[in-house]
Amino acid sequence: MQNLTITVFGSGKVKEGSSEYREAYNLGKLIAEAGYILCNGGYGGIMEATAAGAKSRGGKTIGILVESFGTTSNKYIDEKIVTKSLLERLALLIELGRAYIILPGASGTLVELATVWEYMIKGLMNIRPIITIGNFWDNITNTINSRLIYEDNERFTRLVKKVNDAEECVKLLNQHFYSR
Repeated sequence: MQNLTITVFGSGKVKEGSSEYREAYNLGKLIAEAGYILCNGGYGGIMEATAAGAKSRGGKTIGILVESFGTTSNKYIDEKIVTKSLLERLALLIELGRAYIILPGASGTLVELATVWEYMIKGLMNIRPIITIGNFWDNITNTINSRLIYEDNERFTRLVKKVNDAEECVKLLNQHFYSR
């Protein structure tokens, strides 16, 4: 099995013990069990939860930090990369990922989702899996999909896939990478 890197985007504010933290932890476990490398922003919240889950199963983790946010990652990060700017951080998170999983978050996570989606629409990067888990992003993706259809770009509405849970997410990743 290849060491493919999966980038996970999500809130840095989710608290340990919350349902979102537990779900992210489970996702990290399943990513590691499937043999993928986990990449994320390296700080707390969902980033910490997915990294903790991956480490609990012996997985490798990469954290991309930005100087202005601080250069100390969460304790579950194996490889820490510090960038000079938020844009450089985002570019590296995208560059390293072979797929993108979008968990609940705020405006930063929205920027991450929108950027990978737009880069694929514009042909600035190869088509790769973009997966949302649960219903959190439905209103936004439905709105953008409606606009894409209106603009005669319906083919791009299939870029973002929605799944119900972490198990379904990793199953979709495995189908994409290993069922070809």
